Amino acid sequence: MDKVHSSRKQQGSARLLGFLAIASLLAGLAVPAFAVINLSHAEALRIGEKIWQNECNGTIAGLTSWNEGEYFASLGIGHFIWYARDKRGPFEESFPKLVSFISSRGAKLPKLLLGAGEVPCPWNSRAEFFRALQTPDMKQLRQFLADTVDLQAEFMVNRLEKALPKMLQEAAPAERENVRRQFDRIAGTPQGCYALVDYVNFKGEGVLHTERYRGQGWGLLQVLEGMRGSETGQGAVEEFSRSARAALSRRVQNAPAERNETRWLSGWIRRVNSYTRQ
Repeated sequence: MDKVHSSRKQQGSARLLGFLAIASLLAGLAVPAFAVINLSHAEALRIGEKIWQNECNGTIAGLTSWNEGEYFASLGIGHFIWYARDKRGPFEESFPKLVSFISSRGAKLPKLLLGAGEVPCPWNSRAEFFRALQTPDMKQLRQFLADTVDLQAEFMVNRLEKALPKMLQEAAPAERENVRRQFDRIAGTPQGCYALVDYVNFKGEGVLHTERYRGQGWGLLQVLEGMRGSETGQGAVEEFSRSARAALSRRVQNAPAERNETRWLSGWIRRVNSYTRQ
C-alpha cells in the first residue's frame, strides 16, 4: 500500500534494495530460484490423480469438502485451504493461489470465483457450507475442479519446484547441504516425485513458524532433515516414508489436546506408507 507522502522514486529505491538483499541472500545460499522437476504432462497428471484419490477417494463430490473441527473449506484434488473473509488460521491458504494459477493458464472460472483480486471463501462456517452443497454455484464449482485436474497437478508440481530455496533459507546452515542432497535423492524418480509433491501439498514446506507445535514442524523440510542416507531409487523413497511417519507422529504428540489429532494419524500413516508402492 502506498504511503500518503512517499514518492515513486523512494518506493523504487526501496524495491531495488529489497531485490538486491534477496539476490545477495540467494547467492550466499548458492541455490537456484527453483528446483527443476523433470516430469512429463502424463506423469504429472498421474500424480494429480493419485492425490485426488488420497484426498477425495477420487470422487467429484469430494472436491468440495469442509472437515469437522476445521474452520476452512478444503477444495480441489489437493484439498486446498480456503479461509472465509474474517477467519484466518496458522496454515497456509492455497486455494486462492490455485485459482490465480488456473486463471493464468486461460481456464474459464466459475461464477463463484469471479471478482477482483483473491475472492474470500463465501461460507463462514461448516454449517453454511453444507447448506450450499447442492446449489448451482457449488455444482458449477465442483465441475470446474473436475475439469482442471491437470492444471491442479501442474500447480502442485510448481509449488514443489519453488519449495527448495524456501527450505534451504529456513534450514540451519549446517543442515542445508543434507536437505539439498535428500531432496535430489527423492526427486530422482517419478515415484519419489509423487512422494514429494503429495507431501508438500499435504503438510507444507515446513518453513512457516505458525505451522508448528511446541516449536517443532512436520513439513517437507523436517522430513528431509530427518534423513541421512545416500541410497537412490526405492531405498530413498523408503527412508522418506519412515521420516515422514516420524514427523507426523511428533506432530500428533505435540498438538493441543483440543485438536484431537490422534483421530487422523492412522490415515496419515497409511498415506505416507503408500509412497513406497510402485
